[in-house]
Amino acid sequence: MLDLKLIRSQSEAIAENCKNRNVDLDVPELLRLDEEVRGLNTQLDTIRQQRNEISNRMKKPLSNEERQPLIEQSKSLRDEESRIEEKFRGLKEQRDEIQRMIPNLTHPDSPIGRTDEDNLPLREVGKVPEYDFEAKDHVELMEALDLVDFEGGAKVAGQKFYYLKNQAVFLELALANYALNLLREEGFTPFMTPDLARNQILDGIGFNPRGEETQIYSIENSDLSLIATAEITLGGLLANQIIEADQLPLLYAGLSHCYRTEAGAAGRESRGLYRVHQFSKIEMFAFTHPDESEAMHERMREIEERIYQDLEVPFRVVDNCTGDLGSPAYRKYDLEAWMPGRGKWGEITSTSNCTDYQSRRLNIRFKDPQTGSNRFVHMLNGTAVAVSRTLIALIENGQRADGSIRLPSCLGIPDIPAPGV
Repeated sequence: MLDLKLIRSQSEAIAENCKNRNVDLDVPELLRLDEEVRGLNTQLDTIRQQRNEISNRMKKPLSNEERQPLIEQSKSLRDEESRIEEKFRGLKEQRDEIQRMIPNLTHPDSPIGRTDEDNLPLREVGKVPEYDFEAKDHVELMEALDLVDFEGGAKVAGQKFYYLKNQAVFLELALANYALNLLREEGFTPFMTPDLARNQILDGIGFNPRGEETQIYSIENSDLSLIATAEITLGGLLANQIIEADQLPLLYAGLSHCYRTEAGAAGRESRGLYRVHQFSKIEMFAFTHPDESEAMHERMREIEERIYQDLEVPFRVVDNCTGDLGSPAYRKYDLEAWMPGRGKWGEITSTSNCTDYQSRRLNIRFKDPQTGSNRFVHMLNGTAVAVSRTLIALIENGQRADGSIRLPSCLGIPDIPAPGV
């Protein structure tokens, strides 16, 4: 979340930023509530000071005639304090709720726009394949090769769940092994994270675990939810901690299952593995010094590009527009792979610099050796490999006329033979 001092001093810019990011919030109402909360807090401080003065006077020898007015005055102040405290808590809760909904600031180079159609393509890497046969989508290819069972997944768990089978199982494991080894070489500490997190951690990262708009599966009668990404579990790992400056940057790589309700997702573009309720993902996460987060963001994008060049998947790099950033992100890049079955680009990774937006909510700080004060770290996340969409890109781009699938050498596993072979 943003610092209230910043919101007070730059309220017009904050309101404009909300507009650019499609967030309908009443910033003047926030400022009005903030002023009233601060005024009530001042009143409470004055009352408490008066009560302390009376308490100190009553410690001295006093006659009954002198003591009784002080007792009555103290009771009156206590009643007034209780009344103001109740009002203070209610208004503070309203103020804090609006404050937590205000999105992060936006990088000046991020394009202004409302939807993903306004995202800015920066460059294309790799050659879009041309076929001398009719290309199929991943659903046709995988079912013909007995690599997936959507019908069984729907029967056991519901629509948009699935079973991977045969070589697809080893392909998922090979992708995870390849990505984790690469990230370890890049200095990331590998983790296999929990698939559940406390709701306060989800909220701190910027996911809403409740309400009609949520994409989160929550666990009934508990404060736990299934995670949508290891960003949640990696980012929450250092909640309420102070890090020594010489420990930064801290680089984590997390393997986890991810669960998303994908409410409202339907149609051909969501066909097969593109939008599913459960998938595996290897996530990058970084805690950095504020002066180093932009360089780290570029490094994480470069790692994503290296991965998909190794996987021999044609892709383009996209700079996300303001309306497609999500509240925590200061700037976000996507990689979009060419997906022949869709005949268009499809998102396979994203990497976001969230500056101190998440660290303020989770209270993650470092001790600045120059000032001796505690400052909020900057937090960044990036997809290394989201397995389900990477499977789409590998299988569709690697298809041959006989129905076999060519796989990249970096995975260390053989190509998938044609049906019946």
